[in-house]
Amino acid sequence: MNREETRNLILAIVLSALVLIGWNFVFPPPQPARLPAPTPTPSATATASPPSATVSANPSVGAGAAAAKPETRAEALAESQRVKIDTRSLSGSINLKGGEIDDLTLKDYRETTDPGSPNIVLLSPAGSPAPYWAETGFVSADASVKTPNRASVWTANGPTLTSQSPVTLSFDNGAGLVFRREISVDDKYMFTVKDWVEASAGVDPSVRPYSVILRHGKPPLAGYAALHEGFIGVVGESGVNSQKYSDVEKAADKTIAMRGDGGWLGITDKYWAVVVIPEKSEPIEARFTASGDPTAYDYQVDFTGPDVKADSTATNPVVTHIFAGAKEVSTLDAYESKLDIRIFSYLIDWGWFFFFTKPLFRLMDAIYRLVGNFGLAILSVTVIVKLVFFPLANRSFQSMAKMKKIQPEIAAIKERYPGDATKQQQAQMELFKREGVNPVAGCLPMLIQIPVFFALYKVILVTIEMRQAPFFGWIKDLSAPDPTNVFNLFGLLPFDPSVIPVFGHFLFMGAWPLIMGLSMFLQMKMNPEPTDPAQKAIFTWMPLIFTFTLANFPVGLVIYWTWNNLLSIVQQYFIMRRAGVKFELWDNLARLIGQKPKK
Repeated sequence: MNREETRNLILAIVLSALVLIGWNFVFPPPQPARLPAPTPTPSATATASPPSATVSANPSVGAGAAAAKPETRAEALAESQRVKIDTRSLSGSINLKGGEIDDLTLKDYRETTDPGSPNIVLLSPAGSPAPYWAETGFVSADASVKTPNRASVWTANGPTLTSQSPVTLSFDNGAGLVFRREISVDDKYMFTVKDWVEASAGVDPSVRPYSVILRHGKPPLAGYAALHEGFIGVVGESGVNSQKYSDVEKAADKTIAMRGDGGWLGITDKYWAVVVIPEKSEPIEARFTASGDPTAYDYQVDFTGPDVKADSTATNPVVTHIFAGAKEVSTLDAYESKLDIRIFSYLIDWGWFFFFTKPLFRLMDAIYRLVGNFGLAILSVTVIVKLVFFPLANRSFQSMAKMKKIQPEIAAIKERYPGDATKQQQAQMELFKREGVNPVAGCLPMLIQIPVFFALYKVILVTIEMRQAPFFGWIKDLSAPDPTNVFNLFGLLPFDPSVIPVFGHFLFMGAWPLIMGLSMFLQMKMNPEPTDPAQKAIFTWMPLIFTFTLANFPVGLVIYWTWNNLLSIVQQYFIMRRAGVKFELWDNLARLIGQKPKK
């Protein structure tokens, strides 16, 4: 097997493995979208478990997410008095019945690229179609100590919570204890909750602080294997504990327990998260649980802290932070530093190669701030990567040029030793060594871009900064597939071929994947065609396979691959010309259409 055949075989193996393994493992088809879980009827009312078995007798925590009858979100909100939330980034309200943060909308994010589409709703109250809330408070192992529960009605010292004006909630249990809760919020997504208990003379109970996040029903999932959605937490000195909804459902007693000093834990979606953060120096008992109706579980994150004594002052409150918002990289990094929250930035699923993925995002983000377009940032990063690896790629293309020059000598070796593959191979290796040719150098340019490809794929997939980021023309969202489709003539025919049963998902092919396939086809035609029929068939069909494979990838990744192919074509052209080697592209294209190449 000569050098060309070796190169082609290695490259074919790499590309085939990338398509067959990488596509199915790293980027499986998204799971079908789930509709929001309906609110259960009274017979199916779920009851969330308490935060700890040691306080299981207390009814204050846990309360099923379902209401007595199905309601709209607006109707559920109207059932109780509320304190309005109004900041630069958030709108919503705090429920005075239970003292929960159960109504939150993100002002800076909308459901679609249409500027008139609804804002993202993150939290919703019990009784709404998709209940999801966070709360803090106290519980007691002593059943005689009456602590607030979800039926308790609090009073507030003000009508609105803003980033400049905190509010304080109060609840008198009528037995010598007054529970107070001061809630403040910054101009992004971090709430600070201070809980304390004021006791009358002669009343001296012990209570334990708790925090709960409860979500009723599994939300719609993006469904990518490379993206974590579900439970997530860091307790004590442990690493990130990521559990899918199904993992907790299958666990013993549908519970995963953790213990340690401080940390954080919550529930994460692709772009949003709700997280509770206890004081870092306090030992906590934490859990991920699933309970209730198996068709629509209550998914709960909770922790309890050590006992505290009731006091007559607010000098030593229990402080809990609640993050509820968008997983912006700079925002999470700032919280990690300012509040000393260990590895809080890992709330974003950077993957195993975070040491490469996150710096790549920072580079793209820095370029974006200069050019104002993430698509141009992707093109710029591609050029930078090309420049960084230019020496290696240059040596590879020079080796390819040398290989073409010695093709007559390789042909002579075959004539000299007809039918003796061993002597042919020995003679070829001596020729390669004498001429300074690396037999496998030709596959290096492709191998170089594979880790960059996956890192860029991860950045585009997980960072909210790439969500709904436009490029030019019809590309309004670089994190989504190309919205055009060749099979309906790019929208001229009024139907969607991708919804056709059985094979419709094969009929999703936008303009950019076609451009990418053409660029890959041209790049492969720059080299002599393999003489082996099997290798020739692989290389003939490879651009088509990649075109259909990448059709459902984020279009930002397709643009990167296209631009990288074009840069490689230009680079290889000039290196070949400088080495005095014939440029094969035009001859190969001429053969393709049945014409003889020009001499």
